Amino acid sequence: MTQSSAPPPAATDAPASRLPKRRRGRWLLALPLIPLLMLSGGVVGMYFQPPGLRLIFERTGLVPGAGSSAPIALPPEIDLPPAVVETIVPSDVVGLARLMPRGDVITVGLPYGAGDARIATLPVSEGDRVAAGQLVATLDNLPFLESALLTARAEVAVREAALDQTRAAIAASREEAQAALNQARAAAAEAQAEYDRTLALSRRGVATPAALEVAEASRSQTALAVAKAEATLSRFVAGDADAQPDVIVARRQVDAARAALVRAEADLARARVHAPIAGTILTLDARPGERPPAGGILTMGDTDTMMAEVEVYQDRISRVAIGQPVELMAVPIGTSLTGHVSGIGLVVGRQGLLPDDIAANTDARVVEVEVKLDPESSRIAARYTNLEVVARIRTGPAHGAPAAPSPQAAVGQ
Repeated sequence: MTQSSAPPPAATDAPASRLPKRRRGRWLLALPLIPLLMLSGGVVGMYFQPPGLRLIFERTGLVPGAGSSAPIALPPEIDLPPAVVETIVPSDVVGLARLMPRGDVITVGLPYGAGDARIATLPVSEGDRVAAGQLVATLDNLPFLESALLTARAEVAVREAALDQTRAAIAASREEAQAALNQARAAAAEAQAEYDRTLALSRRGVATPAALEVAEASRSQTALAVAKAEATLSRFVAGDADAQPDVIVARRQVDAARAALVRAEADLARARVHAPIAGTILTLDARPGERPPAGGILTMGDTDTMMAEVEVYQDRISRVAIGQPVELMAVPIGTSLTGHVSGIGLVVGRQGLLPDDIAANTDARVVEVEVKLDPESSRIAARYTNLEVVARIRTGPAHGAPAAPSPQAAVGQ
């Protein structure tokens, strides 16, 4: 009874114990596929950047691909043509840039001391080519300053005439004093001879004492006349007539008049505005009759040689070197421009060129890199000063780039 009522244990328990082991083995075989699936999903997500992932990048400021040895995606704030994206290599440095004339845009303001003068004429227009020193504007105080200049010139002429007159008078007076001295000496010599003759006659008893006294008095008077003439002549310095005191005073008056003339000429320069360099008029910021604004009356630049100013992140500037080729993607004008690196800034500053994305980082630290455009590209860019473009600097070994200190991606701003 007891043996027949016990259930057979081996028939039911053996299959149940073997089934979980087989399932556990399948899971163990599938474990290596999980990292591969995650990696594939991450790569696909960074390439296509679904809305959720893009929102995370915008909020955190992270740059996808920054920790890899090769770029796998572009930052969202830089929009590049698809053809350019396909040709980007890990060694390229991409950044925002602006086109500018050689030496940048120059703001031409009023001369120092122009006061509250208004603009009288603007003989130039936007797009005109002007030479260095060419007149580009006149002010309404020009007639008054021109009359002051004429007055100063007349004063100089009067003072110069007075100087000539003084020199002539000094010369005539000196000659007159010399003649008077010669005449006095001749009279003194004659009086001395008469006195000697009378004295001899007096000793022989021929001349009376009265005649001798008259001769002696005449000799004394002529001697005094010689002394007076010599004193008069001594007032005139022998030799250079300009050493005479009267001439010195007249010459100082001429110097003062000439100084006033120089000042009048300088004042007249305040009524005219000249181009500081040779270049093209870019904008006119004032019109005739208006008071010139504090920011200047016009802007100009040397558009014959165009350049670009690229902002490169500080962690990528070590890859940039002088002479490296640069491609500028000017999407608004539908073409690309070429050039080469001509200068690298010495100061790390804040980012000045900001993308349209309002979530982009506005406190990035960048170094300004100057790019000189090739002649043909410079001719095209001459009409697009301050145009924002995207620059790609070729920093690979084939272009003379220095060795990269870190494996960070070289794409993006």
